[in-house]
Amino acid sequence: MTLRRIGSSHQPVEVMLDPGEDQQEGWGYAASIRWRLAFMRAVLVAITVGVISVASYWTVSSSLTSSVDERLERKASTLLERAQDPEFYASVEEEIAMLKSYNQDLRVALSPPGWEYVVGDSIALPADLPPVRETPGTRIMSSASGERIVVMSDETGAAVVMTLRMDETHQLVTSLGVSLLVISCAGVLISLLLGFVISDASLKPLARLQRAVETVARTDQLRPIPVVGNDELARLTVSFNEMLEALRVSRMRQSQLVADAGHELKTPLTSMRTNIELLMMASRPGAPRISEQDRHELERDVLAQMEEMSTLIGDLVDLTREEEKNVLEPVHLNRVLETAVERVDRRRHDVEILTHTVSWYLNGDGFSLTRALVNVLDNAVKWSPEDSQVRVSMKPIDEHHVQIVVEDSGPGIPEDEREMIFERFYRAVQSRSLPGSGLGLAIVRQVVDRHDGHIEVGESDDGGTKVTLVFPGTQDPAQLSPGQPNPQ
Repeated sequence: MTLRRIGSSHQPVEVMLDPGEDQQEGWGYAASIRWRLAFMRAVLVAITVGVISVASYWTVSSSLTSSVDERLERKASTLLERAQDPEFYASVEEEIAMLKSYNQDLRVALSPPGWEYVVGDSIALPADLPPVRETPGTRIMSSASGERIVVMSDETGAAVVMTLRMDETHQLVTSLGVSLLVISCAGVLISLLLGFVISDASLKPLARLQRAVETVARTDQLRPIPVVGNDELARLTVSFNEMLEALRVSRMRQSQLVADAGHELKTPLTSMRTNIELLMMASRPGAPRISEQDRHELERDVLAQMEEMSTLIGDLVDLTREEEKNVLEPVHLNRVLETAVERVDRRRHDVEILTHTVSWYLNGDGFSLTRALVNVLDNAVKWSPEDSQVRVSMKPIDEHHVQIVVEDSGPGIPEDEREMIFERFYRAVQSRSLPGSGLGLAIVRQVVDRHDGHIEVGESDDGGTKVTLVFPGTQDPAQLSPGQPNPQ
């Protein structure tokens, strides 16, 4: 097991490697992409040129041999036809000599019908060759010395044997093989050089992307990279720019969250510090005494401010936890809604919550869904006047979507603020004097988005607030599988 040190713009990191990893890495891992591309091109060209060269060599060699065989057959056939004429034998030796004068490497042997000897050259035939006179026809073969032999006989008993030395043909074929080998080697070398040139040209966008990544790691600046062309590397650059934009937005949201959280914590912390200092001063010897009523009010204010800070910190923790949750499992949504109604109903007894639910299932996080519905219902109950009602209805809007509507009789939300209420720490003007962190509806929006749902705010029939939540899912739990997307 080895340790590999990786440098960065910050601190070096030591990465623990699996045993045997170094042994598993061969040349393909150590070489650069440029080398690998050039080598693969050279190998492909070598294979292609090799196959073509072998095929060319075999084709030319076979063609030359076939050409020699055809010439010998034509000459043998012509001589055999001449042998049918009895007058031919008067000048047979001159005829054979004239034939050989035009073909320097040719040897000819003619056996006329009924003759016990041959006219022309003495040619030794292979021992396994059947008797020539007894088997009319044409036979072509090669001798041990490299000659090409044609044996032709007819029904009359005449036979012709011709041989031709293949030295020139073999030299031509050898020269062709050497030429093809030289051409193949030259082609491989040229392809290797061209591979480097093509690799350099092809990898320029990748090199530009690498420099941009190194710049981001060194300077921590999330500037987008110029996109050139419309190929795979251009699409990779677009994806990298999208990742940079997502990272920039995430960093901006984190910075904004820290700034907003610090601002929201500062107010109750300052008030609590002032009240604690007053209580400490009042308890010192010789300090002016304060009445019991003022002391109780200060203590009550300190407890209220601590509760406010605790609520704010809890909301921040829930908000962060929501961003990290990814495990989804089948959830009975109407039971989640009933649980949320029970919790909120205990907080205020002078407001009645009327509910109408249906059976509905979805793949989700039951805890997050409960928290989101509790936040929506808590806002509705908090803004409802005494002896009023909060109406909660749940009904399917199609085969794979359900709608939950929460309506109250409160003052409502101005139309120009209905989208802003889902932003972190945003509080409407009329609610800024009331306790709260301004994170409740931001958590609701985050939960709904994570479950592929939709939320919108409108006006109820009696002028209050109407919150509509839409979730995917199904009324048949058999259609759900843990960890799988909801039916759409």
